[in-house]
Amino acid sequence: APKVYDDFYSNLCLRRAVERNIEIIGEAMNRILKVDKDIAITNSRKIVDARNYIIHGYDSLSVDILWSMVINHLPKLRNEVIALLNI
Repeated sequence: APKVYDDFYSNLCLRRAVERNIEIIGEAMNRILKVDKDIAITNSRKIVDARNYIIHGYDSLSVDILWSMVINHLPKLRNEVIALLNI
């Protein structure tokens, strides 16, 4: 999907929106971990770490790292959250 990546790369507004949503997801995960540190979410701590990285080191966040989160991690997180909600 090089075309999709190129669109993502060239769209600052979209990238900022994705960053903001990762911040929100990371903050929610942080709060959940305070209640249930063993929740069935893969890499739950790394989700919080990603939030912190974006908030505190946003100037060094590469588009490639953000794209990797979107492609490799968010779909899995979505599936795990849906599974938890269906319990």
